[in-house]
Amino acid sequence: MRRSLALAALLAGSVLLAGCAGAATGAAEVVDQPALAELKPVSDPRDITGPSTAILPDSEIEVIDGAGEQHLPATVTSYTQSGETEQVAVDATERVVAVDLAGSIAATVWALGFGDTLVGVDQSTTFPGTEDLVQVTSGGHTINAESVIGLNPDVVITDGTVGPRDVIEQLRDVGITVVFVDNAASFEGAQDLARQVAAVYGSPEAGEELAERIATDVEATTAEIARLVPTDDADRVRMVFLYLRGNAGVYYMFGEESGADDLIDALGGVDVAGELGWQGMRPMTDEALIAADPDLIITMTGGLESTGGVEGLLEAKPAVSLTAAGQHERIVDMDDGAVLSFGPRSAEVIEALARAIYAPESVTAE
Repeated sequence: MRRSLALAALLAGSVLLAGCAGAATGAAEVVDQPALAELKPVSDPRDITGPSTAILPDSEIEVIDGAGEQHLPATVTSYTQSGETEQVAVDATERVVAVDLAGSIAATVWALGFGDTLVGVDQSTTFPGTEDLVQVTSGGHTINAESVIGLNPDVVITDGTVGPRDVIEQLRDVGITVVFVDNAASFEGAQDLARQVAAVYGSPEAGEELAERIATDVEATTAEIARLVPTDDADRVRMVFLYLRGNAGVYYMFGEESGADDLIDALGGVDVAGELGWQGMRPMTDEALIAADPDLIITMTGGLESTGGVEGLLEAKPAVSLTAAGQHERIVDMDDGAVLSFGPRSAEVIEALARAIYAPESVTAE
């Protein structure tokens, strides 16, 4: 939970300063992609030059084969602001508001087969089927309590990454059930989120089915990516995740237990921030970046745009130019609302990143 809340504090603060980059930033339709297993490994992926964008093949959320039978009322665990837990009774789920910074809770609800219960979502929830739902968060990802109350929900599911949290907790004063889930930024966290959200619906079987699908898909995709990774550890691509908000002067480097380490590991890369013992999310220093000397930088599309693109980033942060990634302009960006979302589409996220990293010519967008 500390990881998700630390990430929320960083992202929300930066968004407030810089203006929110829309969840659809960098979105494009991908066509004519060969299967990941059909891509031919290059002799040395570090020789690839120039920037590339990782794009999800489509924006659909696949629903599990069958939603489990609901058993309500259900008693579920909710995580308090102090980090402790409490038991909350959920009596009904006909009208549900699901909100978090990345939209992963709403996506999980949808994948579980309970999408028809959603009446309110966050502004990062933009996948097909949610177009007519009320967005109860606004710029800076702050929640509009009046909008929530007006929807008369049976339950609000959130993780503390939108707020103010006190406002959400006050919803209980008007009789709304509120459940805070533990939404860790990791593949295991995505599986656990499936179980927690399913528990709210009184359908633990559905949660286990979705958790198993996420784990199986990530494992299979990681195995396919491994074909593209150099067999010699010394030749693996050295990667780092940078969080950029150039117009706010915000530059962070993500280390261990930030979520970025899970991505880099699945991509077969070397986590250079982890090599330095970098924990969590910390302001980037020129010295640390130069010492890390990444071959490739992963970042958010909106963040890169906020610096004026690759050229703007190199101009604003000359230290980037002193790294192998800067010299080769090897920067891979991905939609702000997808790259660290860790939800039912985790496997598709790492597949899209793998294409942009190891075979950028395979990413064909209109």
